[in-house]
Amino acid sequence: AIPLSLPTKRKCVFKLHQTTSTMPDITDYKLNKIFTTPPPEINQEEQALLNQVKAVRTTPRDARFPAFNQAGHCWNRYNEWLVCVKQTKDDEGCKNLRYMALSVCPSLWTEKWDEERGEGIYPGVKA
Repeated sequence: AIPLSLPTKRKCVFKLHQTTSTMPDITDYKLNKIFTTPPPEINQEEQALLNQVKAVRTTPRDARFPAFNQAGHCWNRYNEWLVCVKQTKDDEGCKNLRYMALSVCPSLWTEKWDEERGEGIYPGVKA
């Protein structure tokens, strides 16, 4: 019989080298990597528009819809908005729910559903 031997385990040891130099600010590093020239000065109107664009957010993650396909999430958000409108009778108070539905749903779907609601043939929540 041939004796079988298992390979011995080897330990890998890594040593971290410390440097005494200071790290640059990560924001400056990223901007310098993207832009080769300094960004142009912008006026107050352009700054307000930039701030508005930066503030745009999509609907938060919903644990009930973990899949990549967000069709169910879209349908649910749209109907949550309709339930809010139905219960409160206040479109302005439910504006945030409408915004979340519009941010996760394709506009083609929401336009179709809005038309169906207008015609009284929408299959979801009747507001």
